[in-house]
Amino acid sequence: MKLTALSLLTALVVSDYASAAIRTEVTRTTRGVVHVKATDYRSLGYGAAYAYAEDNVCMLADTVLTVRGERSRYFGGTAHATSPQNGEYGAGLDLFFKLPNEQSDFFFKGYLDLDQLRAGYAAGSADVRELLAGFTDGYNRYLKDKRSSLPKACKNAAWVKPITVDDVYLMIAEKALHASGEAFAAAIVGASRDPEEPVTLAKTMPKAVTSMPTGIPAGVGSNALAIGSEASANGKGILLGNPHYPWSSTDRFYQIHLTVPGRYDAMGVSLGGLPIVAIGFNRNVAWSHTVTAAKHFTTFRLALDPSDPTGTTYYYDGAPRKMTERTVSVDVLQPDGSVVAKQRTFYFSHQGAVIVLPQAGIGWTADSAFVLGDANRLNTRLTEQWLKMGQADDVHQLQGAIHAVKGLPWVNTVAADRRGNTLYSDGSVVPHMTTDKFLSPCLLVPDLLAFDGTRSECGWGQDAGAPEGVFGEANAPATVRQDYVGNSNDSYWLSHAREPLTGPAPFGYSPLYGQAGAPVSLRTRIAFKQIENMLEEEQFVRMDDVQDLMFKNRVYAGELVVPALLRACAKALDLRLLAPCAALTGWDRKADVDSRGAVLFREFWNIARTNPNLWSIPFDPADPVNTPRSVAPAAEPALLAALRTASAKLQAAGVPLYGRLGDYQTETRNNRRHALHGGQGDEDGTYSTLQMRGALTPKGYQDVAWGTSYIHLVGFDNGGPVAKGLLAYGQSVNPQSAHYADQLPLFTQKRLPTLPFTEGQIKAERIRSQVLTER
Repeated sequence: MKLTALSLLTALVVSDYASAAIRTEVTRTTRGVVHVKATDYRSLGYGAAYAYAEDNVCMLADTVLTVRGERSRYFGGTAHATSPQNGEYGAGLDLFFKLPNEQSDFFFKGYLDLDQLRAGYAAGSADVRELLAGFTDGYNRYLKDKRSSLPKACKNAAWVKPITVDDVYLMIAEKALHASGEAFAAAIVGASRDPEEPVTLAKTMPKAVTSMPTGIPAGVGSNALAIGSEASANGKGILLGNPHYPWSSTDRFYQIHLTVPGRYDAMGVSLGGLPIVAIGFNRNVAWSHTVTAAKHFTTFRLALDPSDPTGTTYYYDGAPRKMTERTVSVDVLQPDGSVVAKQRTFYFSHQGAVIVLPQAGIGWTADSAFVLGDANRLNTRLTEQWLKMGQADDVHQLQGAIHAVKGLPWVNTVAADRRGNTLYSDGSVVPHMTTDKFLSPCLLVPDLLAFDGTRSECGWGQDAGAPEGVFGEANAPATVRQDYVGNSNDSYWLSHAREPLTGPAPFGYSPLYGQAGAPVSLRTRIAFKQIENMLEEEQFVRMDDVQDLMFKNRVYAGELVVPALLRACAKALDLRLLAPCAALTGWDRKADVDSRGAVLFREFWNIARTNPNLWSIPFDPADPVNTPRSVAPAAEPALLAALRTASAKLQAAGVPLYGRLGDYQTETRNNRRHALHGGQGDEDGTYSTLQMRGALTPKGYQDVAWGTSYIHLVGFDNGGPVAKGLLAYGQSVNPQSAHYADQLPLFTQKRLPTLPFTEGQIKAERIRSQVLTER
C-alpha cells in the first residue's frame, strides 16, 4: 500500500506509544487535589484523564461532543449547549461562544482541520504525543470501569462514548480559538454555503452598524502579581495568581500535580481537564496567566475576479488564485426523532477563512470578500508550551521556553522565581504586523483590522525562530525586574506603576499588542495602588501581606466617588436621598460579605459610571494609576438622579439599603446558599472579581458566571516552594461528590490552605491512592 506524507505522520504519532505499558499512581489529598506520578508521559496522561473523569466525566463527554460537531445529532439543531443547573453541570461556552447547536457543529467541523492538526502534532514533541495518547486511553479506561455508575447528568446517555486522540487534538484546538476563531464563528458559518443551492453574491458591501468581534469579552481575565528580591522579606520571589474565569463550562480549572521523576514536576491547575499544568509552580519558579489585551487575528480584503460567478477566485500579487473548499456534513435530530444530514461548504484563501459579518460592514460581493487571518487556528503548541514552562528553573528559562515554543494563545505571563526575579511577558501568539504597516496604505479599514489582501508586502511578516507569521521574542513586550510586576488585563505598557514599557525604536511594539499610554481600568488602578501602598508601609513584604492585598476587596470607584456624592446629598435637601445617603455614609467602601450598603452602591454605580463627563481631572498618561479622578461639580445632579433610581430599584425588590452584600451575592450548591465577597472588577475597581449570572432580584445576585476561580500564592524557601491556594468552585461538577462544594466555605472565609507539593506534604494530606496499570 502506498503511504502519503500525511499517513506517514499519522503512523509516527501512533508508533510513539503503541507498545508502552501503563503504570501510574493517582493520589487524592484534602479537598480532592489530584497528584499523578508516573514513569513516563503516556502513563502521566492516563492517570490525569482517569482522575479528571472521576470528577467531571459528563462535562468532558459534552466537551468532546461539541468539538466533534455532534451536538445537533443528540440535542437538535436549535438548542444551545447545556447550561448549569444548581452548579451541577454546564458545557456551554457561554463567555466566548453562543451559537445554537447546528451552527456550532458546522463551525467546528468546517473551521478545524484534523489533517493539519495531526500534522502539527506529528512535527512537534514526542512527549506531548505520548501525554495526549495516554489521556485518551485513561478516559476510555474510566468509561469501561464506571459505565454503570456515571453521574445523573449523563448516566445512560448515548453521547457518552470512547474518544480518540483526534478528539483530544480538537479539544485543545478549541481552547486556542477563544480570542480569534470562536469570536468570529457566526461570521465563518455565515460565509459558508449549502452546496445544493445556487450561489448569489451581494452587489454591495453591507453598511456597518456596530464594531466587529474583539475576542474574549471585556473584563474576563485575571490578576497576577509577582514580588521580587528587592521587596520580599526573604529575598526570594512571591507569586499571586488570581485568574477570573468561568465557574461552569468547559473552561473550568482543575487542581492537579503531575510528576515524571527527573523530567517534570509541576503543580497548579489544568484548563478544561487537559493533562498539563497551565497555571502553576515547580521547585524553583511559579507563574500565572492573565488574558492579554493583544489581538490574535487580522482580516484581509480580497479583490475577486468578477468573471467567476462563484466569487471564489482572488488576485494575489497580480495573479489569480482559487480558494480552497471544505465541505462538511452535520447530522441534525428532528422533532419526530429522525436524523437529517445537512451539508455546508467553507471557503479559504491562503490567509484564512472567508467571513460575512453584515453588522461590521463585512460582506461577500462579486468583486471583494474578507477573510479572517487567525494566528491560533493551527496552533498545536499549547501543551508543549506549558510542558516546557513547567520544566523551567527560573524566570529567564521560563521566558526562553515561551518564545522557543510560542504556543500561548491569548495570555500574558507573570512569574517569580526562588532567586527573587520577576517576569512580565506577553509571549502570546500575535500576528506579525509591524507599526509601519499600520501607517501604510496596507491598512484599508482600521476598525476591522482589515489589510490589503492582494499584495504579499501587506501580509504577516516573520521573525527568526518564531512560528510562521507571528512575532518572536525581540518584538514582544517583556520585562524582568527585582521589585515587582503585575497585570490585570490591561495593555502591556503598565506592568509596573512607575516604569511603563515603551517598546523598541522607532515605533514601539505593534499596535496589535495594545495601545501604549492609554487609560487603564479601575481594577488595574487599584491593583497598583495596593501594591505601592503595601511597599510604602512594609518596605519588605511576606506572603501573608500579599494574601491580605488579594482579599482587601476595596471598591475603588466608591473611594473616588462617594465623598463627593455625600457632599452633594447634603446640599440637595431632598427627602428621597436621606436613607440612601445614610446607607452610603455607613458603607465601608468594600465588597466584603459584611459590607452594608455595597448592593446600593453597585446599582448606583452601574448607572453613574456611564456619565462621559464624570471627572474634573482627565486621564494623564504620566499618572495612569491616579487619573482620571475628582467628580466634576457639573456631574453631581446626574449622580443624585442615579442614586434615587438605584434606591427605588432596591426598595421595589425588597432589598434593604443597608443590606449585607453576603446576603445578596451568593452561590447555591445542594440547596445551600454560600455568601460571596468580591466586586465587579473593571466596572467598580475591585481587585477580586465576581460577575454574577443575573441582575438584582429579591433574592439578590444569584450564582457566579465568572470571576475569582483558582487562587495560588507561592513563595520559596531554601527547600523549594511554599504554596497556598484554593479552587473556589471545587474540583467536581457532580453534586454527589465530596468535592462539589468543599472549597466554597474556604473562599467565603478568605482562607488559603496549604497546597501539598513534597512527598511528605502529600502523605500527610492523603485521602486515598490507587495504582493504574495496563498493557
